[in-house]
Amino acid sequence: MLSFRDQRTRREFLSIGSLALGGLSLPALLAQQAAAKEHSPSVVTDKSVIFLFMHGGPPQQETFDPKMSAPIGVRSVTGETRTSLPGVTFGGTLTKLAKLAHKFSIVRSFKTGDGNHDIKPIVGRNSMQANLGSLYARVAGTSHPRTGMPSNIALFPRAVDPAAQPGTMQFGKFGSTGALGSAYAPFEPGGDGSFQKDMSLTLPRQRLDDRRALLAQLDRLKRSVDHQRQLEGADRFQAQAFDTLMGGVSDAFDLSKEDPRVVARYDTAPLLPVDRIDKKWNNHKNYADNANTLGKLLLMARRLCERGAGFVTVTTNFVWDFHADVNNVPCELGMDWVGAPFDHAVSAFIEDLEARGLSEKILLVCCGEMGRTPKLNAKGGRDHWGGLAPLMLYGGGLKMGQVIGQSTRDGGEPDTTPVTLDHLTATIMHTLFDIGQLRLATGLPTDMLRLMTESEPIRELM
Repeated sequence: MLSFRDQRTRREFLSIGSLALGGLSLPALLAQQAAAKEHSPSVVTDKSVIFLFMHGGPPQQETFDPKMSAPIGVRSVTGETRTSLPGVTFGGTLTKLAKLAHKFSIVRSFKTGDGNHDIKPIVGRNSMQANLGSLYARVAGTSHPRTGMPSNIALFPRAVDPAAQPGTMQFGKFGSTGALGSAYAPFEPGGDGSFQKDMSLTLPRQRLDDRRALLAQLDRLKRSVDHQRQLEGADRFQAQAFDTLMGGVSDAFDLSKEDPRVVARYDTAPLLPVDRIDKKWNNHKNYADNANTLGKLLLMARRLCERGAGFVTVTTNFVWDFHADVNNVPCELGMDWVGAPFDHAVSAFIEDLEARGLSEKILLVCCGEMGRTPKLNAKGGRDHWGGLAPLMLYGGGLKMGQVIGQSTRDGGEPDTTPVTLDHLTATIMHTLFDIGQLRLATGLPTDMLRLMTESEPIRELM
């Protein structure tokens, strides 16, 4: 328990705050990053990226490319719905997003390269086997120089629901940092501990292990410390460190601080009551976790970006694998159980950012590791397919309200120049950095700079 029973001085207390960054004190960290920012103010933009990873591989026909002129067994099993873009339709489940289609862009020629279950859009060859957010943190610093918010964060269901399962890691470690080092791993609130870097107040023989424990400790500390007395005579970085630990950062992870009406608008749990989930599917718990947490995870991601996070990975447990086998549901049921929460959560996110004037500041990327076979299998599912995959982007100051590229008649391959993972990574990097200034940066690994600066972004978005 945090207390002053050991008679620590004000300065000693303020020096113990850390973000689990190898013992560097939070005031020193903030001062160091502020100085770095003053020397290179134009490398990092004032924008953030939220990457909603649709783990399992979403089907292109049932999402953004329904192909209703194709034969039965190829075209969308959920039909189609008109969108706000003339002549453009989506799969029949995505009714809320269809009304907002003029606010975002979809890519119908996106190709991930193979049909393997992995996490290659976030951790793969296009990111030096490191989380994309780790590349950002390597340049921008591990926390925001003013707010102390971790710059790279990963959100899994347990971040908003402690009863949820641990994050799915058997297809790839979201916290991988490649050759960059563990200091740049994503900060993971409420995670399973495999790469947990939960913010904490570090005292001898004591460490707070998760976000809920931290919030409880901070609450007790608030009641036991006179803020002004403790800050009297403190320098600005010590004061900033105190304010960061006393609520500025921790409050961002606490959804009880949000307007209840906003929480209700995001909430996807009512869409799929547990009694609707047939337990004959081995992955029934995954569907429940997705429905219970997806909306709130996106809400938390928005709150974190508002307070300085630069890259936030959001993913629920493995749910987009619509094979129609003993583990996974067929496409039609999958779009009800998984697609409907996606439609609700992402539309709520877009409307929220539009209302808050944040559409220029935050880029949302939605895709999985692959797409699905053009033709249904015998049980009404679609199998692994690397030839085409759905991709949606919103905000970030990019050009929205368009359909980029076209697919072949059966929705199996790009019919125009393919958009690849390299293009997507470059688009993210151009959003987060001034690429011209980044090319001139010193002290960064040459291979990392090459990866971040040499690929071309999706040109229609720029």
